[in-house]
Amino acid sequence: MQGMTTLPEKATKDITINFTNMNPFLMLGGTSGSGQGDYTQFIFLGLILVVFYFFMIRPQMKKSKDQKKFRESLKKGDKVITIGGIHGKILDLSDTTVTLEMVDKTHIKFEKSAISLDNSASLSEAAN
Repeated sequence: MQGMTTLPEKATKDITINFTNMNPFLMLGGTSGSGQGDYTQFIFLGLILVVFYFFMIRPQMKKSKDQKKFRESLKKGDKVITIGGIHGKILDLSDTTVTLEMVDKTHIKFEKSAISLDNSASLSEAAN
């Protein structure tokens, strides 16, 4: 075995990890001299939450409210499109279901939640 070196038996090191240094909540405090670093981190976190609310949560709530209002305003004779892309005219309405008539006089019953606001609105705009 020429050219090969062997390691002595004690060449390996034991590695210990101190998990208290890795805890992010313990690192928040830091060692800043003035103490203002603590407040700026919480202000920054608060600003992130406010932006998240106004750009993610609030528009979704508004869209959900508009969809609910649209489904409550459906009436017989309205032309709609389902979320699956099926076009039809409303024949019958109940609390949770809608019966649609297709082009070939086929009747299909759907849940009201399957009626698409976006597609049906574009259909009614094209008719006007």
